[in-house]
Parts: sequence; structure tokens; C-alpha cells
Amino acid sequence: MSDSPIDNAKDGSVIPVRFTRLYLTMLIILAVILTAGQGLTQWRFGGIDQELSVVRHTALQRHQSQQIVKQVLQVTDASEQSSFNENVAELRRLFPVFERYHLQTREGRTDDPKIHLIYDDNINRLYEGIRPQFEAFQQSAHRIMRLQRFDEVKQPDVQASLKLMLANEKPFLEKIDGIVVVCNSDFRAKLSMLRSIELYLYVFTVIALVGIGLLIFRPAARKLKQTFAQLIEAESQTTAANKKLLSANKSLKETRQKLFEATKQQYEQQIDDQKLRTSYLIAGQEEERKRMSRELHDGLGQMLTAIKLQIEGLEAGITRAAATEQNGTPSYSKNLKTLKSLITQTIQETRTISNNLMPSVLSDFGVVPAIKMLAEHDRNETLDVTFKTNFTADMPRLDRNIEIMLYRVTQEAVSNAVRHAKPSHIHIELKERGNSLQLTVSDDGKGFQVPRKNQPNELMKPIQENITSTTQSATLRPPSQGLHNIQERTKLVNGKFKLTSTPGKGTKLQVSVPYQTHLAHHDTY
Repeated sequence: MSDSPIDNAKDGSVIPVRFTRLYLTMLIILAVILTAGQGLTQWRFGGIDQELSVVRHTALQRHQSQQIVKQVLQVTDASEQSSFNENVAELRRLFPVFERYHLQTREGRTDDPKIHLIYDDNINRLYEGIRPQFEAFQQSAHRIMRLQRFDEVKQPDVQASLKLMLANEKPFLEKIDGIVVVCNSDFRAKLSMLRSIELYLYVFTVIALVGIGLLIFRPAARKLKQTFAQLIEAESQTTAANKKLLSANKSLKETRQKLFEATKQQYEQQIDDQKLRTSYLIAGQEEERKRMSRELHDGLGQMLTAIKLQIEGLEAGITRAAATEQNGTPSYSKNLKTLKSLITQTIQETRTISNNLMPSVLSDFGVVPAIKMLAEHDRNETLDVTFKTNFTADMPRLDRNIEIMLYRVTQEAVSNAVRHAKPSHIHIELKERGNSLQLTVSDDGKGFQVPRKNQPNELMKPIQENITSTTQSATLRPPSQGLHNIQERTKLVNGKFKLTSTPGKGTKLQVSVPYQTHLAHHDTY
């Protein structure tokens, strides 16, 4: 025996070729027997159906002839004189039907064109023998059907016709019955032959089935039993292998899950490290801004102020000395005024730079006054900058990092709008909604094209995933570096950044930051 049923099948030992040949041979014999039996049976059924048709049509003539005789008697009966017309009409209706049926049956025809009656010589001879009685019926009926009044019944020819019909009624019925008896005998003979044929077919079919069972199914059953045993054994082996595969698959899934978790933790750690480094970098930048602002304010600013005071004193002394010598103003007085004006502008610019690096109002009073001061500083004759907030004076200060982020984002957005969009109005809005802060900076400037995600701009790659575009343009481009700075600052506080811009209709920048207000320590100058 082979190791598997597949190997046995390849060797030809499971289903031998001789089984196949025997099986096909027995099936062919069985099919031939059934086909021949079915054809013979159908042929014999056709003959039986024909005999039934002959019996049916012949018996119908017997019944119709009796109806005609009865109707003729009613026509000639004096007690039925009141119904004479109705009886004659009924006779005129019945006899043509009887006449047609008899003539068609005698000629082997019926009303159905698909049925043709084929008689043997005996039946044809019987129909020829009944012809005189039928013609007597025909002659008598035609004469009686021509009656118009009941008085005509007493005429000699009518009475002769009546007697002729009554005289031929019994012979006609007897000969009709003879035809029915002959047809019934033929029918019984054909039915008996059909039973014999069915019996022989049954015997041959049983013999063929027994041969199939002994020569084919019995050996095949033994082989199938062996095959099933081999399949069961193979199934048990497959089940054991499947269990091992499931165990290995489970271990592989666990290992993959562990690897995924380790990779995820490593990635999250890298993200956290990157955020921490960026946070330290920005914190260092803010500290350096604060230091530079303090040095500009306390160092360079004080020195420039002292120079200005000295020049003003020198100017006053020169002016008094010149007044004692002559009434006119010396020419170098204009140079001193120009020098004083330049020093004044230098002091103002130093204060502006110091304030931009780290405004003292942000550290001392918070983000709301700082943004309000930023709006007032950028407002001029051609630009209207408005600020709206729902923060109240009694609300606690925000976290230092959040305040710096909000101020820097506002500062960058306003600066970008002024430099690139040329707006006439900039609106700043800072609101607290639920557990989030929402900062919105919108303008009515030129707007620009926000790059699609499937058409990246190299300068915009860091902010593509958070930018929404409403209208495309091929000419205007966003200030990428400033938006990148806003993106990075928003990420550090786990915020969300959204930018919407339409060329010719302005730009809208939105930043949402989750937070909880609490008291926080803030450094001051």
C-alpha cells in the first residue's frame, strides 16, 4: 500500500481500468434496455390510445343514435304537439353531429387533425356492414327534419320514414356494439402485450443492476473503504501539521506585535526627543532674544540716550554763545539738529528691536495686552488692525510657553500679511472655547495658492498635512518659512494649524491649542 491515496491514484490501484470499462459497459447496456423499452412502450401506448379513440367514437355514435330515435318519436308524438318546433329544431341539431361523427369514424378521421384512426380488415368490414342501417337512419332523419307542421306527420312517406328508422335502430345498435366488442378485444390484447413487455424490461433492468452491483460497486466499495482509511490518516496528519502551523503563526504574530510595539515606542521616543530638542532650541532662542533685548534696552539704549542729552546740552551752549556774538544762527546749528534727529531715530529703532525680541508687556502682563499692543503698533493710515478676545481681567495667566507661542504666531502672521498681502484690514481674534484656545488671524489682502498634497512645494513640505486649500492659483505662493515656523511652534504645544486662502480674497490662519488655565510663573525684566 502506498503512503497516500494520491500516490495510489497515480499507480492506478485505487480505481482500476477494468472497473471503468465494466462500469461503462453496464451503463451502456442499461441505457440501451431502458431506451428500447421506453420506445416500445410508447409505441404500444400509441396503439392503445388509438383503440381507445375507436371505442370512444363508436360508443358515442351508439349514444347519439339513441338520442336521435328518441327525438324523432317526440316529433311524431301527438302529446308533444305543442313542442313540435322545438323538437324538430333539436333533431336538426343532433343528427348532423351524429352524421359527421359516423362518416369521420368510418373513414378513420376525427375532429382533431393529430389523431388518425387506423383499422384492421375486421373493423373495416364491420363498418361496411353497418352502412345500410346508417343510410336508412340518414334517409328517415332527413325526411322528418323537413317537416314544417305537425299535420305533416300523418303523411304516408313520413310514417314510412318513421317505421324505417325504428326498424333499423336495433340492427344499428347491435352492429355498433359488435364494433365496440372487437375494439375492446384488440385493446385487451395490446394491453396484455404491454404488460409482458414491461415485465421483460423490468427483469432485464434488474439483471443489469445486479451485474453493476456485483461487478462494479462491490469492488469499488472495497477500494473506496481503503481510500477513506488513507484519507482519514492523511487528515489526521494534516490536522497535526495545521496545529503546528497555527502555533508557529501565533508565535509569529506575537513576535510581530512585540516588534511593532517596540518600533512604535522607538518612534514615539524619537518624536518626543525631537520635540524636546526643538523646545530647548526655541527656549534658547527666547532666552537669547530676552538677553539681547535687555542688552539693547539697558546698554545701547542708555548710551544713545546719554549721547543725545550731551548733544542737546552742547547745542544749547553753542546757541547761547552764538546769540551773544551775533543775532543770526550759525550754520553748524542745522548739523547739530540733524545729528540729534538721527540719534532720536536710533533710540526709537533700538526700543522697537528690543520690544520685538521680547516685549516686556508679554512677560509682565500676559499675551492679551501684548497682542493688543502689537495691533496698535502696526495700525496706520492705510492699515486697520483690530483685536477681539473673550478673556477677562480676572482670568489667570496662561502657561509661559503657550503665551509665547500665541504671541509669536500672531506676530509672524501679521508680519507676513503686511509684507506680502498688502491688506487694508487685519483682524486678530483670541477666544477660549471649552478646553481649547483658538487664535484666528484673517486679512483681506491678495491671498495666495495653498499647495496641494499631491503637488508638494519643496518649501511647504513641513506644513502640507495641516493646510486646507479652497481655491487654486498659478501665480501667488505662500510665505513658506514663516508658515513653517508657525507649524513648528504649534506642534510643540500639541496644537492644530489650519490655513485657508483664496487669491484676491484674503487669507485666514487658525490655531487651536488644548489647554487648562492655571497660574504659572513668568520671568520679568
